Amino acid sequence: MRKEKPHEVIAASLHVPDGLTEIAHELPLIMKMIARTSRWVHPETFRALPIWCPYTARGFFRYDARWSHVLVSSRGVQKKEENIQAAQALVEALGVGRPKPKNWTVCHIWGYDDERFAGSSRVVQDPRYYSCIGNMTWLPTPLKGFTDAVPEIKECLRVCAFHLYGWACEHEDHRVTAERVRSGKLPESYPEDWPTAERHVQPVGTAPYSERVRNSIARRKTRLRQQLGDTTLEHYGHDAVREVLKSWNVDLDD
Repeated sequence: MRKEKPHEVIAASLHVPDGLTEIAHELPLIMKMIARTSRWVHPETFRALPIWCPYTARGFFRYDARWSHVLVSSRGVQKKEENIQAAQALVEALGVGRPKPKNWTVCHIWGYDDERFAGSSRVVQDPRYYSCIGNMTWLPTPLKGFTDAVPEIKECLRVCAFHLYGWACEHEDHRVTAERVRSGKLPESYPEDWPTAERHVQPVGTAPYSERVRNSIARRKTRLRQQLGDTTLEHYGHDAVREVLKSWNVDLDD
């Protein structure tokens, strides 16, 4: 019988489990890191102005200052909104000064629920939720992947936002999840120092409702009033913006 030569021996393949299964036992540690480092808008800021850019959402065309022409890149491609204005809104609502610190990333709390990222999130494509400051938290960039990919972590963020702001996403894509969040049930790895129905506290990274923030809110409202009153802004979408503001009961004269 012919002997196998050494190079003909087939090695057994390495078994590697699903990545989420591999880190499942580390979730309490990951949540502790998120609880220590995440930054949240103050509840008073949310109540004063829950939506900051009611005229845009992910995938919307980006226009010039007069809303007359779509911006075009150096390669001739029409520009679309990615996460720029939502990020700017959150930084303003937190009261972060300049220069803006590096290695921080905006996380939409209600957005993707597709672990393959194969589809599009209709929530962040909706102007009612894209720049909602209760739908965002600020995270050190390396932690952003956890909040995008791990369902248990998303659930913790949503429960925290609900108890902090009294709001859960009303979008039809999240109806079942929102009902579960409103039920008061806490996820298994929910941080012990985050708010619950009985524990009326704020996350350690909650920003103050400072004079800087109040001034930002006043400027935003003034700008929105001016834009809504300017009928020459051809592509602004005045009626759609009014509907978004109405859905949040925002009074620009308040």
